[in-house]
Amino acid sequence: MNSDQLFEQAKKYTPGGVHSPVRSFKGLHTTPRFMNRAQGAFITDEENNEYIDFCMSFGPLILGHKNQDVLEKAKAALENGWSFGAAEKYSLELAQYIVDRIDHIEQIRFMNSGTEAVMTAIRLARGATGRNKIIKFNGCYHGHMDQMLIKAGSGLAGEVEASSKGVTPSTAQDTLVCELGNLEEVREVVKANPDIAAIFIEPLPANNGLLPQTIEYLKGLREICNESGALLVFDEVISGFRTSFGGMAQDTGITPDIVTYGKVIGGGFPVGAVAGKKDIMELLAPVGGVYQAGTLSANPVAMVAGLATLKQLDDNFYEKLNQNAQAIVEIFKDWMSQNGFEDYEIVQYKSLFWPVPAKAPKAANQIPANLLERFNELFKVCLEKGIYLSPNGYEIGFVSAAHDQAVQEELKKRLWS
Repeated sequence: MNSDQLFEQAKKYTPGGVHSPVRSFKGLHTTPRFMNRAQGAFITDEENNEYIDFCMSFGPLILGHKNQDVLEKAKAALENGWSFGAAEKYSLELAQYIVDRIDHIEQIRFMNSGTEAVMTAIRLARGATGRNKIIKFNGCYHGHMDQMLIKAGSGLAGEVEASSKGVTPSTAQDTLVCELGNLEEVREVVKANPDIAAIFIEPLPANNGLLPQTIEYLKGLREICNESGALLVFDEVISGFRTSFGGMAQDTGITPDIVTYGKVIGGGFPVGAVAGKKDIMELLAPVGGVYQAGTLSANPVAMVAGLATLKQLDDNFYEKLNQNAQAIVEIFKDWMSQNGFEDYEIVQYKSLFWPVPAKAPKAANQIPANLLERFNELFKVCLEKGIYLSPNGYEIGFVSAAHDQAVQEELKKRLWS
C-alpha cells in the first residue's frame, strides 16, 4: 500500500491515524508520508521516494540515521537481552560517562522520554522546596503532562488557562506563565507568589519556533531563583548534547539546579533523564521521599545506543556539525531569496534552524500570524523536490553529522531543479 492507503487504514485504528499529532500533516493539505527506511541524511517512504531529512526524528539523530557504530553496539546489546527489569551495568556506564564530563551534574536518573523527565523534575522541585507552584514561559514546550499544557491568560502577568481539554482548573492554577525575555514580569510573578517551587525554561526555546534568549536574561532568572529560593530547571531535552556536550548550561556558563534530557541522550532510542546535584537528586526514591519509577527505565539497548552516540561527540565533532549546519542554512537562504520566499529569515543556533516569514522573533507573541500559511507553501515545494522538513511551521530543522558536503551538493541540486 502507498502512504494515502496506509493513512486511511491507520485512521480506522488510531486517533487521527498517528501516534503523535505533528505526524498527521494537519493543515499541510497533503497526506503524511509513511516512512520505510533511512540511512545517513536520507529517509525513504513506502513509495520508494527518497528525501533529504531535516526532521531527523525531531532531533535525536545527531549522527544521522543508522550510524554504524550505534547499530553494531545496539545489536550486540540485543543479543544479551532487551529488558531485564533489574539493575544492570549499561545504565551505570552511561551515567558515569555523562556525570564525569558535565560539571553541573553529580547524579542522573534515566527514564523513557523527555516528557517523563520533566514530569519527574516538577515533582522533584516541589519535594525539594516544599512549595507547589511553578513558572513556565509562553513559547517553551515541556512535554504533554497536565502541569505543562498551560498557556498564558489574557489578564495579569502569570494568569493562565489550560491549553488542552482534560486539564483541571486546579492543576492549571499551579502553573504560572510569563513571556520570554521579560525579567520584570518574572520578578512581579515571583513577588506575588511566594509559593514558587521552580522556574522551568528551555534555555534555547526550540519547540515553538527557535527563540534564542540572551545570556543576560538567563542569568537574571538564575538570580531571581537565588533570591527567592525557587529552583532553576533547564529543560535541555532538545539542546542537551546538541548545542555542545553540556548543552546550553555549558554554552551560557549558567548552572541550573535541575536539568532534563531526552532525544540525543538515547541516540534515537526512547530515553529521558533528570540530573542535578546529589543533595537534590537523592530526594528521589529509594533514597528520599519523592517517588519515581518505570518498568522500562534505563532499557539496556537504549543505554548502549546512547553511550555509543555520546562517545562520538567531541569538540571536533561539534565543529564539523556546526559547519554542516551553516552551509545548509546558506544554501536555503540563497534559494529562498530567489524563489518566492524573500520574506523569510532563517533563525539558526549551531545545528538547529528555523525558517520564519518575518524578522527573527524573540518571543512567542512576536511570531507572525501568517506563519503556517507561508510554511505550508515552503513545505509543499520542498517535499516535491525530495526535501523533508519537520511537518509544522512551529517545528525546527535539525542538521546531523551525515549532512556532509556531498549532501549539501545534493541539496543544491534538488532545490534548483
